[in-house]
Amino acid sequence: MQAALYVTAVEEEIQALLAEQDPALTPFYGMVRYHLGWMNENLQPIKARGGKRIRPLICLLVCEAISGDYRPALPAAAAVELIHNFSLIHDDIQDESPRRRGRATVWHVWGVPQAINAGDGLLALAHLALHRLSAPGGSPKLLTQATQLLNQACLDLCEGQYLDIAFQERTDVTLEMYLTMAGKKTGSLLECAALLGAILATREKRIIEAYRGFARNLGLAFQITDDLLGIWGEEERTGKGVGEDIKAGKKSLPVVYAFEEERRRGQRRLEEIYGEANLDALLPILEELEVKARCQERARHFQKRALEELERTGIDNRAQGRLRDLALFLVERRF
Repeated sequence: MQAALYVTAVEEEIQALLAEQDPALTPFYGMVRYHLGWMNENLQPIKARGGKRIRPLICLLVCEAISGDYRPALPAAAAVELIHNFSLIHDDIQDESPRRRGRATVWHVWGVPQAINAGDGLLALAHLALHRLSAPGGSPKLLTQATQLLNQACLDLCEGQYLDIAFQERTDVTLEMYLTMAGKKTGSLLECAALLGAILATREKRIIEAYRGFARNLGLAFQITDDLLGIWGEEERTGKGVGEDIKAGKKSLPVVYAFEEERRRGQRRLEEIYGEANLDALLPILEELEVKARCQERARHFQKRALEELERTGIDNRAQGRLRDLALFLVERRF
């Protein structure tokens, strides 16, 4: 799908927020620009991989599908992208991840204290971006509603990250527990993006709720696909080291299914080796337990539900078609 127009518009919206005045803060905003893919480690302008911009794309496309115009949702789209990147900088610190999007992570270049500052700055910038909805002619009530949605998504995201870390010490994580965690950690911000795009375009609850359901299910499909790529992906495409989640003891869905199947068989092989990042020992067990196919089936299940929610809106136009294409891409992607 052709996303360049939307991505460019969102990046211009974010760039407008980063026009710092004090030269002493150039390195601070340089860290932010580096993380977003606009600068290198020497803070020189480049064009690097800055992420897929999925969340702002959903926000803009939902708004356009309903109203015919994506531009009213640009401040909200910028806000959700900034929240997403705030969470990534903090995630990289918590997970001690040295690489993201094929480059060194912010904490790996500038250290943990300054990376925390950069992440917190992105959180504050997200709220400033959202307040651009209050431009002349904007509705104070709508801004309050949008702010509440964004704050709830932030809280859900933090709760999901807590569960993700807490699960590292457990081997009894169930499918239901995993889905709760993934729904908060990944699905909440996609859901928020869709809701923001919808409330800026309509007051019709039926349509708003359908887009909420679309994004909620798509978020789960998206995370499951990420889990698969974390084990079977190609590092040059994903930009992250394959096996990092395994080394950290993460309970991604393939691992949840594998532990579940081992318990059913009365085996404990995974308990003895999991968390050692020994892919050579782990992969044959995962293949024997056939968890990859089960995860692919589960991702397609949520993808199907997302597409059904999209149809429930009763809308059929170019933007809606792009949302369908996005739902297909996010499950079939290789990066």
